[in-house]
Amino acid sequence: MKVKYTVGEQIFHAFVVLVTILLSLAVIIPLMSIVFASFSDPFEVMKHSGIYWHPIKFSLYSYQMVFQDKSIITGYLNTIFVVVVGTSINLVLTIISAYVLSRKGPMFVKFFTLMIVFTMYFQGGTIPTYIIVDKLGLVGSRWALILPSAVNTFNLVVLRTAMAAVPESLPESAMIDGAGHATILTYIMVPVTKASIAVITLYYAVSHWNSWFPAMIYLRKKSMYPLQLILRTILVQDDTSTMSSGSMEALALSSDSVKYATIVVATLPILLIYPLLQKYFVKGVMVGAVKG
Repeated sequence: MKVKYTVGEQIFHAFVVLVTILLSLAVIIPLMSIVFASFSDPFEVMKHSGIYWHPIKFSLYSYQMVFQDKSIITGYLNTIFVVVVGTSINLVLTIISAYVLSRKGPMFVKFFTLMIVFTMYFQGGTIPTYIIVDKLGLVGSRWALILPSAVNTFNLVVLRTAMAAVPESLPESAMIDGAGHATILTYIMVPVTKASIAVITLYYAVSHWNSWFPAMIYLRKKSMYPLQLILRTILVQDDTSTMSSGSMEALALSSDSVKYATIVVATLPILLIYPLLQKYFVKGVMVGAVKG
């Protein structure tokens, strides 16, 4: 049956569509401009100002300069380690904790749930966190980038809510058949709540990938720097003289071309993750909206 909208509803829908288009353009145009600039001839980048609507004299020279710098490759490997290991630890701890807190049991479970929610209003300070990391002997280690953020309170509450919505008949039936909590969690809870798990996986991965401030505080060796910290270092430079290429031609090039290429290299992997998890992400948001 075709739904008929009033004039006011049609105007509102048109306004929402217009705002959505404008916001999308505000994100897409700068991003595409950076991509086109990164594929432009570096000497043309020196002379051009404003938005790039297409590459100016297509060139891969900026990317050659980026990948000739060993620090970029090392930063990639460091970031991949932090993302993979950090996200894995995040998921294991969050899933187990959410399962425990979602079960109907003693009153202390509700008490701990309320206490965890209460901590969402108080963020840990940089100095106290540094003192704890220092006492644990993690300063100068990659683990200092992972363990302090092992569990995110918001993600824990989201997953706990999703698991609490699972009918009790499912785990109870499994227990009658002799299944333990590990079996119930692995073969019932995780598959049923995989949409919510995909959402928090994306959140954890993006958080680890974009994190640079903890690395600046805790790490001492540049060989351990993640990609985002290296990117930030490059972005604040005035020239490309710190890149591996020492030729006079490289020194004459505008640093902007290298910056654009570095931004694309650092952003592309995380953009590729979203399409892989998109169906779960949308489903998780819709399930959360319906439950809310």
